[in-house]
Amino acid sequence: MSACAVAPQKPAESVATPPAEVEATPVAEAPAPVPEVLPNTELTGDLLFRLTKAELEFKQGQWQGPYITMMALAQQTRDPRLARRAVEMALTARQNGEALSAVRLWRSLAPDSDEATQYFLGFAVVADSLDEAEVVFEQRLKDAPPAARPLAMFQMQQFLLRAKDKSAAFKLEERVLMPYEGTLEAHLILAQGAFGLNDLARAREEAAKAMAIKPDSELAILTTAQVSGDIEAAMQMLTGFLEKYPNAREVRAAYARILVDNKQFDEARKQFLILLKDQPDNIATLYALGVMGMQNNDLPEAEKYFSRFVGALEDHPNDERDPAKALMILSQIAEQRGDVDQAYSWLEKIEGGDEKIYLAARMKMSVLLARKGNVDQARQQLAELKPTDPADQAQVFQTDAQLLRDAGDHRAAYVVLENAIKRYPDNPDLLYDFALVAEKLGQLELMEKSLRQVMIAAPDNQHAYNALGYSLAERNERLPEAHALIDKAMQMAPGDPFIMDSMGWVQFRMGNLSEAESFLRRAYALRNDPEIAVHLGEVLHAKGDLAGAQKMWKEAQAKDPKNDALKSTLARLKQSL
Repeated sequence: MSACAVAPQKPAESVATPPAEVEATPVAEAPAPVPEVLPNTELTGDLLFRLTKAELEFKQGQWQGPYITMMALAQQTRDPRLARRAVEMALTARQNGEALSAVRLWRSLAPDSDEATQYFLGFAVVADSLDEAEVVFEQRLKDAPPAARPLAMFQMQQFLLRAKDKSAAFKLEERVLMPYEGTLEAHLILAQGAFGLNDLARAREEAAKAMAIKPDSELAILTTAQVSGDIEAAMQMLTGFLEKYPNAREVRAAYARILVDNKQFDEARKQFLILLKDQPDNIATLYALGVMGMQNNDLPEAEKYFSRFVGALEDHPNDERDPAKALMILSQIAEQRGDVDQAYSWLEKIEGGDEKIYLAARMKMSVLLARKGNVDQARQQLAELKPTDPADQAQVFQTDAQLLRDAGDHRAAYVVLENAIKRYPDNPDLLYDFALVAEKLGQLELMEKSLRQVMIAAPDNQHAYNALGYSLAERNERLPEAHALIDKAMQMAPGDPFIMDSMGWVQFRMGNLSEAESFLRRAYALRNDPEIAVHLGEVLHAKGDLAGAQKMWKEAQAKDPKNDALKSTLARLKQSL
């Protein structure tokens, strides 16, 4: 069940923190860190020399000598900062045992340091030194003011999630939380711990106790739904809770996510809209509605909510969510409706957070520039991209060649791909594109050789089999072999409309008109592509259905008036529209 209860914790932790309105019970923020009491140590020449030497050696890749130096100096000077530096060195060298020793020293030198305690607990739990950790957890809960104790409980839970021995960690939680069995948080933690051990009976028992303590608790009902083990029962629990407490945002959001997981998109959309009505600029809700618009193929709806999502993020510059994926989607939607300028504008907003998305955005910007006739500027933008990954660099070459192909300069595209293949001779994508350009230039032997190289380098690449089979069918050569190649491609991707188109075309070439029509109609139903329409029109023409042929050709013309396949077919068959 995706909408599980998540306990609040410090922002520094890696698990999401629920909004403050989840619980009516106040949860105090973590107390400000206590400043470390540092010793009054004189920085002698010898001490400076040893510290400098250790740091230089560490930068040169050594760790053991510098680590020992820092540990020795920390014990000598009683300065916790040196023990902390020893921890950092051990962690960089991936020496967890030495790191734990340094953390113990650090904590002994700065017993009031919350940072040292956090490090110690993290290492102790991962090392399954749960006895040591238990003493610290007990003391932290005992020392915490009542208002801050729930946060300390949930911090303990998050630490123990990293334990290797889950059963021992749960028993630790039972012992440490025993004095606080009258609290909501103790039962929530035990319910989630029992659920993690697949002890559903105990999990439900603890969740029921939490609900009894605070029936309007969102965390309690979410935990109860999570441990129910039955999606229908969970949904009934959440809907019943929402009837009593309609303003329970976290429960409504969880219910909406469950509906999405169960493909009940209309009802999920209703729930998200209720959430949005209460908080029109809620970033998470806007994104969810944008995603639902895409799932329902409602592009105007997706565009509306993703646009608002991006705007809301711009209004909250401290929010760490990355809008890159939403911006890519917005660009695609704008491009589909023919607004190239808007598509380009969305892509300009993508920054370099995710390198892969940033590279894809920059390459797409070049494609859009070329589409507007600025091919030289587009290629210059591509030349400025310097990805370090060879696969990404190959993709830049591919895009550059595609710009030239779209501009009709197949000779220049050939040169770009030829040079790229010299650098990356086994890249199947480069070889595939090179084969297509070679065919355009009439170098059919080179085209076939390159496609067969793709089949060796990537045996599951259906496009290579389809391309070679279609090329043979188009030239009306080696038709049995063409059929075998296309049939293999269809086995790899049975729902691909372009491979269906190829199969229809080779059937036509072999004189199997009924089979050809069947494949081409299926392909056209999946993808209203002009070239599929041209092929289907020719098959219908061969069968004597001139009206049907004209209808298909007119549809192709409406979609792409300059389509070369349509022009050549009409000229060859002496037809006009």
